[in-house]
Amino acid sequence: MDSVAPLSTVDPVALGLGPLQADPTGGGLAAVVVTFLIASLFYAVTLHLAATFFIGDVPSQRAAYVGPVPAVVSILLGRYGVESVGFVSPSLGVLIVLGATLLADGIAISVSYRISAKPAAALTALHFAFAAILGFALNNIFGFF
Repeated sequence: MDSVAPLSTVDPVALGLGPLQADPTGGGLAAVVVTFLIASLFYAVTLHLAATFFIGDVPSQRAAYVGPVPAVVSILLGRYGVESVGFVSPSLGVLIVLGATLLADGIAISVSYRISAKPAAALTALHFAFAAILGFALNNIFGFF
């Protein structure tokens, strides 16, 4: 029994099996670009749904203009902003990223749809609700996390 190594010390690469998990993008710049494009598309679709519900018939181009704004803010703050500040706990960091993303989303909505602050805040809250509901649904269907 002593000649058998525990499973935790077996190296699959040394056995010629290759890594157990492989990332096709390598985790570099390509991963960030693909994540940005998917997040922009997700935010644009959910914003268009929210704006159609809130305002009525609106062109989808306005949502496409806004979509990259919350995507870039959430990706950059989530990846670099919270990690570089040592005194911020992870739960507080999530709130900071969420608040900054909602603020940027609200400003972009106000500019793109040419509406004042109160309707923009309501549309931002509705956009957050649509994104959360669709995000939870997609997570349950595909099991991302």
